[in-house]
Amino acid sequence: MKKVLFIILSLALFTSCERKISEYAADKGSANFTTYIAVGNSLTAGYADGALYHDGQVYSSPNLIAGQLKLAGGGNFVQPMVTSNYGVAAYIGIQPKFVLGYTQDCHGIVGLGPVRSTGAMDVFGPVGYAVNNMGIPGAKSFHLLVPGYAMMNPYYTRFASSLQGAVVGEFNNLHPTFFTMQLGDNDVLAYALAGGSYDSITKPATFYYATKTVLGALLATGASGVIANIPDVTSIPYFTTIPYNGLVLTRQGLVDSVNMAMGLYGLPFHYVLGANPFLIREPSSPHPYFKVRQMQPGEMVLLSAPQDSMKCYGMGIINAITHLPYPIPDQYILTTAEVTQIKTATTIFNAMIDTIASNRHVGLVDMHSKLQTIATESGIVWDGVHLDATFVTGGTFSLDGIHLTPRGNAISANYFIDAINARFGSKIPYVDITQYKGVVFP
Repeated sequence: MKKVLFIILSLALFTSCERKISEYAADKGSANFTTYIAVGNSLTAGYADGALYHDGQVYSSPNLIAGQLKLAGGGNFVQPMVTSNYGVAAYIGIQPKFVLGYTQDCHGIVGLGPVRSTGAMDVFGPVGYAVNNMGIPGAKSFHLLVPGYAMMNPYYTRFASSLQGAVVGEFNNLHPTFFTMQLGDNDVLAYALAGGSYDSITKPATFYYATKTVLGALLATGASGVIANIPDVTSIPYFTTIPYNGLVLTRQGLVDSVNMAMGLYGLPFHYVLGANPFLIREPSSPHPYFKVRQMQPGEMVLLSAPQDSMKCYGMGIINAITHLPYPIPDQYILTTAEVTQIKTATTIFNAMIDTIASNRHVGLVDMHSKLQTIATESGIVWDGVHLDATFVTGGTFSLDGIHLTPRGNAISANYFIDAINARFGSKIPYVDITQYKGVVFP
């Protein structure tokens, strides 16, 4: 019927010039690193490959930052560790982490791609001790202000000191002297991951109030620190791996059949040999029966789109059983309007973060510009290692297409270190990224 060209399923940062391992003695400058805490979301927690698991936490960017801060007087950095290297069953239906493995698709073709591992996950339960890494997978900015959030987010339940309190209420009890804050990604990412269908972008007024309040609560402890802005989430592999025109027709007979069917259905779509746009749902279509259209350049197919349905059952063109137009459902697509909403909100939120950071005299980590650089074809070279945003092989993103590999986290840590050194006149050495891996191949 047709063939679809794409890969199965996988935030990041950088500059194109080559960077070097630090070669100077550590100095804390005007900062006090005695008790460092990290506040944020899944990127902070060390979530990777679609799960929260032990090694992902070991290589979390805050843990790598803490290792470098120890060289300038930093203390121990405690994380809510998962024992299993496959994940933690934080709620019903959660699956183990992705690994690279060989599978057979609906055409009988064996290929290498992300598959769920078969190892045993940890049983969910509180860790029973205070932690320095307060990264909460799934958390949006305003969630940290909600009393009883621990009863809504099982990842937070694991280390919350109170089921009734708000996350911001934890800060004083930890007596921090220094912090990093990376919030806001989920305020746009959750909407993007839903294909704009069943989530929403946080309202700007809510985002501003929440970000200012969370940062204010950290500063009220007497700690100093840095805050990161939000990358353009539409630049990550989860949204860029499958092209809008990934419908590849390789036989002229197939092209002719598709064009004939479109004519019979009264649809004005023409197909050619090679790459063609996928067919998606369009509620505003003037056609009386088929509310569909072809995708346009700049629109995105999510990695969550069902691969076998697209390869063998006609999703994205014509249903192999009914022979009717078979559009890709809304939740697997970002339209031009949805992409624009995401980019616009990100720009607004980052302007707010910049203003808040400037007004409160904290350092700013410009993750947005770093991702723009790594998302280019040339990527970056750091300590002789090339990284880019290519899914699986780029070295930066893990197998969920959203979170980072250990090497990606090392780069992220170095960008935080850049901001710390710039703001506090410190000399914190870089993490040596050559000591950390990208995606592990079998």
